[in-house]
Amino acid sequence: MRSFRKIKNNLLILLSVIGLAFAGCNISDLGLFGTSDNVKVYDKNDRSIPVDIKDVPKYRGIPYVEINDNKPSFSEKDKDRVEEYSKLDKLGRCGPAFANVGKELMPTSPRESIRDVRPSGWHTVKYDDILEDRYLYNRCHLIAFMLAGENANERNLITGTRYFNVEGMLPFEIQVADYVKSTGNHVLYRVRPIFKGNDLVARGVQMEAQSVEDGGEGISFNVYCYNVQPGIRINYKDGSSQPESKVQKNKNKNKNKKPYKSNKTKKARKKYGMNVFQKDWYITELDDYDISFLDGNSTSKIKKCEITFVNIC
Repeated sequence: MRSFRKIKNNLLILLSVIGLAFAGCNISDLGLFGTSDNVKVYDKNDRSIPVDIKDVPKYRGIPYVEINDNKPSFSEKDKDRVEEYSKLDKLGRCGPAFANVGKELMPTSPRESIRDVRPSGWHTVKYDDILEDRYLYNRCHLIAFMLAGENANERNLITGTRYFNVEGMLPFEIQVADYVKSTGNHVLYRVRPIFKGNDLVARGVQMEAQSVEDGGEGISFNVYCYNVQPGIRINYKDGSSQPESKVQKNKNKNKNKKPYKSNKTKKARKKYGMNVFQKDWYITELDDYDISFLDGNSTSKIKKCEITFVNIC
């Protein structure tokens, strides 16, 4: 019965869209896609100062760090902007998003499903024994739903950890929402995902906010939130991950590996005219039979070369 009702509702919506299209109306007026007429493409002339990932301190157990002495970089012209989202780049990644948050921009209905959006670097992966919420990644809004009412807007959703979403971004989002609701004032709000090179997953986001009517007295911050998950090692290039304990185990395994020595090196000595067991050199085995690497230490002129042993048993 429910499925029939759902199909019926979808057909009604489709017929309405077709009818309005023939009547010369703009489909965006319906508000079916989670955006309004005020939503624009992010201003390319925006002169805000993005944080350089090289200047961000390494994560030390705190979900965020202050940037530029916690001072945002909004201009007077930003007060005339309403809501803007960047086009996805060639890798399908989100760019900066901006909103002049006020009561009129906030949602008036419950949030809809966003599960059909697959942000760059997305993986559906869970760690039952490590994470309380099991799933590693969330579809994280740049401009929170509670601030702008955006649903499945692919230009506003990035791949982020549960820790990053809840411990990093959420407290600042609530701070802005509570201020707007209690005062009726507006807040200039910008969130910029920070990628390194061609990574598909952002290393974090820069969040800036400044209340308008009181000149920043009520709200003013500029922070960087780390897109990390304690206990999990993330490969930001593609979004893959593994438990930190497994990474450490592999490190210890390689650390305890002893240099390989064999009588097969007699031919190597003869061929290369050197004593491979001098303090400058050691051999590590790559294959059980025919290939090894000759590695040099800091005093060696040659750092690494490949030695091939032919028909040696």
